[in-house]
Amino acid sequence: MSRVIRAAVFQTAWTGDKESMIQVHEQAARDAAAQGAQVLCFQELFYGPYFCQVQDKAFYEYAEQIPEGPIVRRFQALAAELGIVLVLPMYEEEQPGVLYNTAAVIDADGSYLGKYRKTHIPQVPGFWEKFYFRPGNSGWPVFDTAVGRIGVYICYDRHFPEGWRALGLAGAEIVFNPSATSRGLSGYLWQLEQPAAAVANEYFVGAINRVGVEEYGDNDFYGTSYFVDPEAQFVGEVASDKESELVVRELDMARLREVRDRWQFYRDRAPGAYGPLTAP
Repeated sequence: MSRVIRAAVFQTAWTGDKESMIQVHEQAARDAAAQGAQVLCFQELFYGPYFCQVQDKAFYEYAEQIPEGPIVRRFQALAAELGIVLVLPMYEEEQPGVLYNTAAVIDADGSYLGKYRKTHIPQVPGFWEKFYFRPGNSGWPVFDTAVGRIGVYICYDRHFPEGWRALGLAGAEIVFNPSATSRGLSGYLWQLEQPAAAVANEYFVGAINRVGVEEYGDNDFYGTSYFVDPEAQFVGEVASDKESELVVRELDMARLREVRDRWQFYRDRAPGAYGPLTAP
């Protein structure tokens, strides 16, 4: 029988301060739930600016512990109130000086399920992330949620196929890719890489990007968030490239078995031949 999940992603512009940014996302969760969404993922570093355009230790203050910090606790209560699964891309402090780009996953009853730490960390103009984050050490967990098995792959990770495949091997049905990616740099890849990953690994992908230009640099975040199915077909329209937008779509999980039965990519893998891929 078909199992349909109503899933959502939310793209928005930086409001100028942390508390109002949190409130915007709380309202987005309420709006998503009102539209019947069962799972919602926010954009990368959702409650702040994309501060990695500059290198300034003042932004270390945006980091907090996960799950003990106040933001996770606040959204756990909201998830329980609304009965919605939430994916919260955040700045995590494991201990002073040990910081990660992390996504916390909250189940529909408000319980904390775990976290994914961004594995691949860029260090290029406008994206000085090694100043702020250690490479993740969480592996590629898949979370058993009220809506099924979901995974997370964060922004720059998407350029590396190995993690996408690891999530598929672990049983992911939907993988969310929260991002902060700039017009002119990656636009030609944005509607190519995630659909290709969805096809190669035979699951749904939810891709989320910020919108607008922030005061810390000239990166122009171009939105265009979307869901894509395992045949590289966009589920509904792609979001605006300039405006905040909540994207809610119905994902038919029966498509996964249909596509996997047709294309036996997992059966026909040859892991014994892949040894050179792990060589430094």
